[in-house]
Amino acid sequence: MTAVVTGAASGIGRATALALGARGLTVICADLDEKGAAEAGVPYGVDVADAAAMERFAAWVRDEHGAPAIVVNNAGVGIGGAFFDHTVADWRRTIDVNLMGVVHGCLFFGPQLAARGRGHIVNVASAAAFTPSRALPAYCTTKAGVVMLSDCLRAELAGTGVGVSAICPGFIATGIYRAARHVGVDAAEETRRRELTERVAGRLAPGPDAVARAVIRAIERNRPLVPVTAGARAAYALSRISPRAMRRLARAGDEDAFRHVERLGRLFTRSRPA
Repeated sequence: MTAVVTGAASGIGRATALALGARGLTVICADLDEKGAAEAGVPYGVDVADAAAMERFAAWVRDEHGAPAIVVNNAGVGIGGAFFDHTVADWRRTIDVNLMGVVHGCLFFGPQLAARGRGHIVNVASAAAFTPSRALPAYCTTKAGVVMLSDCLRAELAGTGVGVSAICPGFIATGIYRAARHVGVDAAEETRRRELTERVAGRLAPGPDAVARAVIRAIERNRPLVPVTAGARAAYALSRISPRAMRRLARAGDEDAFRHVERLGRLFTRSRPA
């Protein structure tokens, strides 16, 4: 059997590709970093934001490996900052990758799975999907879109033998923090924020293997929505119980959020053994 994973060169995508490969699947690893993707499976260089390229990719998989049994739409980008500091270009790129990249994966691979009469689509969203934040407007919006898309597609594919799951990881130690953009600040502050979040994530958060295990469970149990970390589960529960509380929490801005991250960083630095 064949599986397809986008954003497979690193982080959650790489861990998921390796987990699927360990279960005997031939894993097609799509990424802009084709060399990195080759370390996790069969590489294919593609930008998920490019609809024509994704359509060609889906056709290549079908012709060379047969219709996949599993498709994991994981590729994404991170961006933070106030709404009015985001440009139209910032919004377009974030939507094109985080939301339209998932749309493309579902649109071009979904019919192949439906024709097989069985299979599973996994869309990697985020706890940001149900955690509004003035510091992450574009990111939260696109990830919320992924969750809604997954619910809609799950309803459409009901009865076809094809399941659809949305995975909401939460705070995970991956390279996304190093690559994320922070708008509305100068280059030095952007670098500081990247390094700080990456350092704290490395100490506090579970690694991407935790998400890979959640992906496998979602496929095996046909789960519609899977918050991965304890924080993600708590945020999801609070979003259902008290949306008003989530809206109050959303008012914390960049500076408030990074002050909390800095405090955590200092705490963990002090607690390190000599």
